[in-house]
Amino acid sequence: MIKTLLRFLVPLLLIAAPLTAQDKTGCDSSRWYCVSDLNTGLPQPSTLISRETPRATIESLIAAAREDAWAEAAHLLDLSGIPAEQQLAAGTRLARQLETVISRKTVIDWDIILDRPDALDARASSDQAMAGEPRKSLLLWTLELDHRPVAIRLNRLKPENGAAVWVFSRQTAGNIPALFARFGPGRFEKMLPEALKEDAAFGFKWWEVLGLPLLLALSVGAGWLVWKGTGWAARKSSHQVVTDTLLSVRGPASIGSATLVALAIGSYAFVFSGQISTILPPLAWLGLAGSGLWLAINSVEAVLDRLTSFDETDLTQRQEDHKRTMATRLAAARRAFVVAAVLIGGGIFLSQSNIFQNLGFTILGTAGALTLILGFAARRVLGNIIASLQIALNQSAKIGDRIVYNDYLCHVERINFTYVQLRDWDGTRLIVPVEEFISTPFENWTMKEPKMLRIIKLKCAHNADVDALREAFDDIVSKLDKDELGDPDDAKVRVAGQDVFGKDVWFALPCADPNTSWDAACKAREMIIAAGNRIAEERGIDIFPEVRPAEAA
Repeated sequence: MIKTLLRFLVPLLLIAAPLTAQDKTGCDSSRWYCVSDLNTGLPQPSTLISRETPRATIESLIAAAREDAWAEAAHLLDLSGIPAEQQLAAGTRLARQLETVISRKTVIDWDIILDRPDALDARASSDQAMAGEPRKSLLLWTLELDHRPVAIRLNRLKPENGAAVWVFSRQTAGNIPALFARFGPGRFEKMLPEALKEDAAFGFKWWEVLGLPLLLALSVGAGWLVWKGTGWAARKSSHQVVTDTLLSVRGPASIGSATLVALAIGSYAFVFSGQISTILPPLAWLGLAGSGLWLAINSVEAVLDRLTSFDETDLTQRQEDHKRTMATRLAAARRAFVVAAVLIGGGIFLSQSNIFQNLGFTILGTAGALTLILGFAARRVLGNIIASLQIALNQSAKIGDRIVYNDYLCHVERINFTYVQLRDWDGTRLIVPVEEFISTPFENWTMKEPKMLRIIKLKCAHNADVDALREAFDDIVSKLDKDELGDPDDAKVRVAGQDVFGKDVWFALPCADPNTSWDAACKAREMIIAAGNRIAEERGIDIFPEVRPAEAA
């Protein structure tokens, strides 16, 4: 009985022992990080330093910077990785360097730096992981250092014989020298006069106020020089291939060189403050990515134009059906490549830029709302792009096809991203949005078999001799251009209707090519009317009805 009781009591005692020890030490590890001591090599902090809340710690760093009290600011760092006898000197240096890095490379989001000891965000939505929960660590910013992310973080520490305080984490303190070497004053900035290093306004230095317009001017100038240089080289070139290549790369090369100059100066020669450096490098990288994609697209376009040029080929001819299909598919492939390049380039840019995660949920919410607005505004454009790809896939209209669209006899000349370019029979161009084009019924005379029957409709008198007209029509068909006609056996003459004015006689003219069928039908109609008048004069009968205009109306 006693042995059985001991079997149950011993595990309970083992479980209760840590809980009892935790109660004795008074350290709740769910609310803070428990440490034996904190910064024992520093003297007691003055009233200038407050570390009770995350916001108080940041405000103390700003106050110490204004008072040049860097020894006091050392209390805001976790210096446990430094020997006690070196903490004062090292802490003074690290505090100064940290303030420089924060002021140059970050934009403080005061919404996430709460003025509560437990850092509990009562305004957080329920879908957030730490909603309604006290926190013992806060991520302020993330910087790229040697191709790896480095966090600037606040931790809440609780010494055994002291109150819980918020300080910059031990890992952050260990990364400060490397961060300062990367983002601190550069060699050129150190050479500037002291007057230009003074504060101007809105957290900017005087050299930034003067240097930012100069940086923009240098970037624009670099792009302008590249534009002019490539244009001059294209004009001087004696080879058309070289000329076309230089002209195609002129735009992306200009933008790329301008953004490259801005990125090099703004990231390496001079390190601007956080308000500028948070925006300038992402925009520069976006410019480089955009110019690179533009260059790739132009290169692909140039190669495809050289390999598959249809400029000297009349795609409307019936024997060019294979080339019409190829031209349509190539146009679709170009559009698909552009869409894929934009999506891939945008994904790479967003994956490489940490601006959104650094600026917090407020900016994310704004970006989400802006995305919705832009998506709503661009819905027609995106719909047209998808519709243009749909045309290429279902082959409802190929480049070179002869169609009748809204009573326009034309052929498809171009299928672009957002519109279809149609060429009317008289040479004029008709521009139709792609979505409207695919949603409107049209006749495609070239689809499947190019040959077709053109129906010539004439109103004849009640006593008109249809057999004589049929013989005349057969003779007319034999006289027309054989290359424009289809199978002569398909030629027919039929009485399709009748009313008080006479009977409707339809002449079915077989045509081999829809592109020449209209001209052939016009010639045949002219010859049929002439033959009908001749028959009426020779036989003394009416072929066409005699109707007064008022009766016809």
